[in-house]
Amino acid sequence: MILKLAILESMSFFAAVCGAILIRTTPSMTNWTDVAILLTKALAISLCCTVSFYYNDLYDLRVVRTFGEFAARLCHVFGIAFILLAALYTVFREVRISSEPFLVAVPIILGILLPLRAILYVVVRKTPFLERVLILGTTPLARTLIKEITTQPHLGYTIVGVVDGVPVPADSPLADLSCGPLERLGKILAELQPNRVIVALAERRARLPVRELLEARVRGCIVEDGVNVYERLTGKLAIEAVTPSNLIFSGDFRKSRLDLAAGRAISLLVSVVGMVVLSPLLGIIALLIKLDSSGPVFFVQERVGMAAKRFKLIKFRTMHRADAPTSEWVCDNAERITRVGKWLRKFRLDELPQFFNIIRGDMNLVGPRPHPVSNFELFIANIPYYSLRAVVRPGITGWAQVRYGYANNLDEETEKMRYDLYYIKHLAVSFDIRILFDTVKTVLFGSQSVEADQHRVVLLPGKVSTGHPLEVAK
Repeated sequence: MILKLAILESMSFFAAVCGAILIRTTPSMTNWTDVAILLTKALAISLCCTVSFYYNDLYDLRVVRTFGEFAARLCHVFGIAFILLAALYTVFREVRISSEPFLVAVPIILGILLPLRAILYVVVRKTPFLERVLILGTTPLARTLIKEITTQPHLGYTIVGVVDGVPVPADSPLADLSCGPLERLGKILAELQPNRVIVALAERRARLPVRELLEARVRGCIVEDGVNVYERLTGKLAIEAVTPSNLIFSGDFRKSRLDLAAGRAISLLVSVVGMVVLSPLLGIIALLIKLDSSGPVFFVQERVGMAAKRFKLIKFRTMHRADAPTSEWVCDNAERITRVGKWLRKFRLDELPQFFNIIRGDMNLVGPRPHPVSNFELFIANIPYYSLRAVVRPGITGWAQVRYGYANNLDEETEKMRYDLYYIKHLAVSFDIRILFDTVKTVLFGSQSVEADQHRVVLLPGKVSTGHPLEVAK
């Protein structure tokens, strides 16, 4: 949905800008050079608008849920687009045009965009346009799927009922959705006429009503596994519901040599260029750390990398030295974060020295975050499929980092593992590029994960590692 919406609106931007330039500048279209200049200028403006929309979450309907929220953000978004355009003109002077076509293009864009979005917000919430979904099962997975569907109206789903072999208690939240026992599935399907059936049963092999589901599938009803639906809706894996056979026989987890080589090449290129270009910034950060607090500039800690190999991870120090071993969880060490460290963590600038780890071959630019050696045994004993993280190089940023942030206890590490396993399953250069775009958003606008983590409840206070006197893991 997000990608389709972005493509559609980007095409609208391009068409509107082309029209504005033709109206205001009336270029002579006598040769292909004039056409190329026109298209280049239109592309520059529409690209700035698209980037501004993306980084302000206007393509994410989970964030901008209503038309009112969308309209309220537009002034800020077009202001950012104008700034981006000015920066683009500074670098590429050959595409420079006056600001007048941009200002003329804005009302044209609004004239196309506002009705388009208004229709979208109406369509995704109106019953005639919604897919009717029947859930098989009352398992925790089924309840999670119901929650995801009801809280994401842009998916275009409406739940018409729940069917299970076990009677649903009258005081259960699913009681109003219960349609009867699994034995009546054929009649229930005929009565409700769902467009989609999601199977989230416990002990599925023994209880799966194969004949009824096969007949429904032949009639055009979509039948899906609940584990796969959860993955598609959330961008993570339901590791408690995933069986080893699900992973073994999955069509994913295929790592092409081209993707692996391209990912490694991009990581090396960005790291070398980053070390050179950002060297003044690295020097300023080092100076601020020394002026702000006593102790070394860098924090070095032993982490677990690919194939469970240990390596020394390098970061800028963001905490005061501890007098004794401490917990590894961020919330247990909030008072140790320095003034400079707070801002370094907010914008993830403390991770920049890890470019050196990439050049050494310990890490890639994108991948699961490497965990401290002191927590390795705890995680591998308590988090399902944790050992699979070791099949890829760890990264400076990753899917779990941009979607979840820091973890403060074992349950939250398990939640991050769902995202890490999703990344490993779908590893590709295109996926890495998407993660890098989201990481740029974090660097530009800051991350609230540190502040949010301070308010999380530590569920396992007894699980404390030996820690490190200078820093905690993240």
